[in-house]
Amino acid sequence: MAFETISYEAHENWYDKCYPDEQARLDAISKWIEQKKKPTIGYFLHQRLFSLAVPLLEAQTTWLTIGDGYGFDANFLTENGCVATATDISDTFLALSRKVGLIENYSIENAEKLSFADASFDYVFCKEAFHHFPRPYQAVYEMLRVARKGIILIEPHDPISRMPLLLALRNVLDNFQTNLLEKIWKNRYSFEEVGNYVFKLSERECEKMAMGLHLPAAAFKGIQNNYYQPNTANEPANNSSKTFKKLRRKITFHTLLARLGVMPYQVLGAIIFKEMPSSQTLAKLKKAQYRTYIFPKNPYISGNK
Repeated sequence: MAFETISYEAHENWYDKCYPDEQARLDAISKWIEQKKKPTIGYFLHQRLFSLAVPLLEAQTTWLTIGDGYGFDANFLTENGCVATATDISDTFLALSRKVGLIENYSIENAEKLSFADASFDYVFCKEAFHHFPRPYQAVYEMLRVARKGIILIEPHDPISRMPLLLALRNVLDNFQTNLLEKIWKNRYSFEEVGNYVFKLSERECEKMAMGLHLPAAAFKGIQNNYYQPNTANEPANNSSKTFKKLRRKITFHTLLARLGVMPYQVLGAIIFKEMPSSQTLAKLKKAQYRTYIFPKNPYISGNK
């Protein structure tokens, strides 16, 4: 059996293992709804990821979410005036999420072979799902196929792409033994319990994919957000919590270190545009501290000379 088939089956069954009955699933949905009213640290960290999509949010734009197991991504988009369709490879939660009114539309989809027609949606939103796919680049090309304006990926950041000292160290150590760097970089090769290798995303990879398809632009923003701990996730996200105040200080400090180039950002928001973003969108991206790159046109393509 091909590994991608093994991976598909493992991910299809994952939520059923974690939430074996309908009551457990309803409890998970209810917990999310309750956290909207009384935000927890876990919810706060989740919202920081959602904030990376804010510059693209416009009323009535159509969105497709990928790997949206609970439908929470589509719910966020809908609450911000967009028309969203949630998708996931598993059917464990999405029908239930629609039943309780969390989402309006959903489809059970394999991200590497989407069933939608070309340019079916304005944007495709893939948050913390790219790294689960056995063939993630195939999934990216599928997302680009069904998008009209562009796609946004929110994923773990590949640190070596922004840390020249780490790259230099790897180059030196690899001359002696190719696994020496793993003694320092402990999660160089990361796997998750569900069975997938954790693909980390870099600006350069997205840039190359965009240029290969002759696309016009891309935008990137890094944030520090890898602070989820099960034992503190349910603490209140307000100043009554010492843990939350400590977390805010840590985020501020680590963000400063990243801006100084001392450490990489933990999470990358990457937007690949299929059409040139409007001046209004470019202004929103700048305000949100995205770095936007307008790519040169291929001089060997007819009409670009």
